[in-house]
Amino acid sequence: MTTRRLAAILAADVVGFSSMMERDEEGTFARIKALQRTILAPQIANHQGRLVKTTGDGFLAEFASPIEALRAAIAIQGAINLSSDRPDCPSNPVAIRIGINLGDVIVEDDGDIYGEGVNVAARLEALAPAGGILISGKVHDEVEGKLNCGFEDRGSKSVKNIARPVRTYLVQREEPAAARSIRGAALQQEIEYCRAPDGVRLAWAKVGTGPPIVKAANWLNHLEYDWESPVWRAFLERLARGNTLIRYDARGNGLSDWDVPDVSLDAWVSDLKAVVDDAGLDRFALLGVSQGCAVSIAFAERYPERVSHLILYGGFALGARKRSPESRAKRDAMATLMRFGWGADEPVFRQMFTSQFMPDATKEQADVWNELQRRTTSPECAVRYFETVGDLDVRDLLPRVQARTLVMHVRGDLIAPLESGREVAAGIPDARFVAMEGRSHLVQEGEPAFERIFEEIRLFLSR
Repeated sequence: MTTRRLAAILAADVVGFSSMMERDEEGTFARIKALQRTILAPQIANHQGRLVKTTGDGFLAEFASPIEALRAAIAIQGAINLSSDRPDCPSNPVAIRIGINLGDVIVEDDGDIYGEGVNVAARLEALAPAGGILISGKVHDEVEGKLNCGFEDRGSKSVKNIARPVRTYLVQREEPAAARSIRGAALQQEIEYCRAPDGVRLAWAKVGTGPPIVKAANWLNHLEYDWESPVWRAFLERLARGNTLIRYDARGNGLSDWDVPDVSLDAWVSDLKAVVDDAGLDRFALLGVSQGCAVSIAFAERYPERVSHLILYGGFALGARKRSPESRAKRDAMATLMRFGWGADEPVFRQMFTSQFMPDATKEQADVWNELQRRTTSPECAVRYFETVGDLDVRDLLPRVQARTLVMHVRGDLIAPLESGREVAAGIPDARFVAMEGRSHLVQEGEPAFERIFEEIRLFLSR
């Protein structure tokens, strides 16, 4: 039995596949399979797509949203174009071309798809330049103004077996300067990729100008969604005022690799070092938020020469599973619920976390945070992350931190109690502790503590 539905179709193939196979058949096959396993499949899944099928030199994917299809394409090309740090013969890197169309498709029982919507995507792929993304006018109409990229009008093209010409647009990964303005300031983040020592691909972003401040990854970041969301956007913009803000997606979530061998404090510290090394930073201010504080503390203790200022907000030295038998039981119960409900369309399970992170959130903020958590990682990785965070213990590192340190905490924090912040400040030599009014673990613009946080950061960095 077949069905029909509207879908965004992404078609891609490897440029010069035949000549590559002629030169090195076994090596080319291995490289293409590695590309599919480490980049294509994870990024399609990251953006809620479905890998329909693969061929010798290409693949076909289906998305419910053209925005997600284009995000996936940009992420894929960004990862592949980082050839200098790939193990698959960087002297002769693989290049692919991508076409995206929005149209009606026929779905077979085995999941394969057919129809004009698929045919147009395949024709666009053939017209795309190496390393490029060519989209149809239908996709352009849906995504224009919604993503941080530009579009070059390539005109209408007559393509094989399609009666009407197809409007085409070439995606420009950096938006034209004339269109780039955020609240009156040119804040355009640049997303890059690097590798951790164990081979995990990490996505990191840079925005703003001035002295560098690095934000350690915390609970389920996503470089694109965070930058666009009402939950994180104002916070990140304020950090980038007068500074070069560097942040990244931790292993297992966001634009970084999801299928990872190790989720641990040592791995997180190693990832942070990989990012700052790739960014070319020798010495910088380091900001930790929530469990990012433990990662920042461990990094500052391990690499004292690199951290000029250590800023910790809403953090803890001892994970919740180790604080008391009651806290451990509660944490274990929540982990069990996460395994079964995290990826479901019904957000009731994720709402448990949202209500603790932001008890006074607006409906828009709560809805965004619920969706952000679902889109940022898989249920399996969310549980691994949650359990590892619950078992963190960096108390023995506190006395060995040499960096000047500012510790901030809201009094009514439901994720990390105020005493957790006090413990961190008391353990680090000469740390300054600031307690602020509020209940949100993620303080939002308009709350009393929001302006206080940035006032304290500004004064601290000026000393």
